[in-house]
Amino acid sequence: MRGVISLIVCIVSLFALPAHARTVISVTIVEEWVDDAGGRFTAVDPAPIPQGIARFGPFRVIDPRRAALVDATDARTPRAFAAMIRAYPHITMLEMVECPGTDDDTANLMVGRMIRAAGLITHVPAHGSVRSGAVELFLAGKERWIDDGAEFAVHSWQDNYGREARDFAADSPVNRAYVDYYQSMGMSAPQARAFYDMTNSTPNADARWLTAQDMRGWIGQGSERQRAVRYADVTTQVTAPKIAYLDLGRSIP
Repeated sequence: MRGVISLIVCIVSLFALPAHARTVISVTIVEEWVDDAGGRFTAVDPAPIPQGIARFGPFRVIDPRRAALVDATDARTPRAFAAMIRAYPHITMLEMVECPGTDDDTANLMVGRMIRAAGLITHVPAHGSVRSGAVELFLAGKERWIDDGAEFAVHSWQDNYGREARDFAADSPVNRAYVDYYQSMGMSAPQARAFYDMTNSTPNADARWLTAQDMRGWIGQGSERQRAVRYADVTTQVTAPKIAYLDLGRSIP
């Protein structure tokens, strides 16, 4: 897991009701406000990005059964996801490789609901990184798989007036939006509230890094052997091409 002390990040989030932003800091703070669509993301050194056989926004199709999320989501991502599923209707698994968050929270939660409706498994492989708004997408999986060595980052949001979750009543619309989403992703009401409270226990000016073991404690997960069998089922139903990798020195479009 990367230490917070080495983190230089920029996260922005503007919600429609009201606007939000999340910003994680350590030694250096980089903060930027964007248009009203808003977003939030955490930037760290990228993992190797699979180029795959097709691209749809932040998604890469690895083979007809698997896609990967390799970049931040934005307002265009729901359309990109829908196009990917139309073109590759047999996709079963979403590999979450390098997931810094989102530029548009409203669209991000829409994508989460689309992932759940499509019945996809979300899988964070070893060295996969799921941060900020991308955590909501991980939770959208019909099944959620986490390999040892995966990492997650959570923290409180902050709106454009400097207010954080704790500055609003627990049952305010802005807080209920998250809790309701977690419940729609299969958490009980107490679990959803506890998970949301955990993320907000770390202030906006910091980040709480979670290991694979930490996140498993929040969501539960089948045994390693059971997952290995299911993963083999997913990956051997089609002939999977070799995965090429992007030049990490170049930005991802």
